[in-house]
Amino acid sequence: MNIHKNARLRPAGRALLVRRVTLEHQPASRVARALSVSVRTVHKWVRRWRREGPDGLEDHSSRPHHSPRQLRRCQRRQILRLRRQRLSALQIARCTGLPVSTVVTVQHRLGLNRLARLTPPVPVIRYEWPAPGDLAAPGREEARPHRPGGAPDSRRPPDPGARIGWEYLHVAIDDATRLAYVELLADETGASVTGFLLRAAAWYAARGVRLRRVMTDNGSGYVSLRFAAAVRQLGARHLRTRPYRPRTNGKAERLIQTLLREWAYARAYPASWVRRRALGPYLRFYNSQRPHTALGFRSPQQRWAALVNNVFVNDS
Repeated sequence: MNIHKNARLRPAGRALLVRRVTLEHQPASRVARALSVSVRTVHKWVRRWRREGPDGLEDHSSRPHHSPRQLRRCQRRQILRLRRQRLSALQIARCTGLPVSTVVTVQHRLGLNRLARLTPPVPVIRYEWPAPGDLAAPGREEARPHRPGGAPDSRRPPDPGARIGWEYLHVAIDDATRLAYVELLADETGASVTGFLLRAAAWYAARGVRLRRVMTDNGSGYVSLRFAAAVRQLGARHLRTRPYRPRTNGKAERLIQTLLREWAYARAYPASWVRRRALGPYLRFYNSQRPHTALGFRSPQQRWAALVNNVFVNDS
């Protein structure tokens, strides 16, 4: 039981009160004045000590001993059984003859106020391709408008004459090593994502690895004919994530969140070009120095070197 921070008496003070009254035979009025409490409080703690002993000096629960209006256990079980049959609160109230508010309250206490709680959670399936280039996962994310300061979703009106637009963060990450290639582009059209894929493939090829599979979501740029032609040109296989399942491409999603937190919104940049200029140094830090728990606290380049059994030349 948590004791109120402004309580006059704590268990030690209550024991002192009882000792002064029962052993030292001091008047209750004098003890009350010394401890800054009422005479009624003194008599209350002495009475509880005589009835319950030392345990009586501890705080008791404020819950009543008897609640005649409390819902019976059989009724709560009935609500639980009907809710697991995916009945609504109104339907359960009609079946049980209880008020809808009572049914809703019980559902909240049981943690079944949403039907999604009745569906077993989807098991987490973790995978990792064994060799570099087996799978590359492109992704993209919107960045805030071209103005300094403010949160990413700021609703403040722009400065007069400011040029407002959105930048799009395009990322590619190797599944086996987490080695990342990132660009900040003006849009996410089919032409942009295709050019990004070809440049990413060239960047990986310069390190001796050919992309054999490319996994993307179902965005309009990734399902375009131009992007499909680029994948065929690379001799790779195009894999798509399940609709509304971003965790299928979880490594790219995690990279995006890391970039937004540690680079894009880590501080207030005075202009977009300053933020763009800071991307290169951060990527070199991410690929060569930043430890990853999933890689045994090694950097992506250390993991890459261990897998391909050669020494990397740092990207400049």
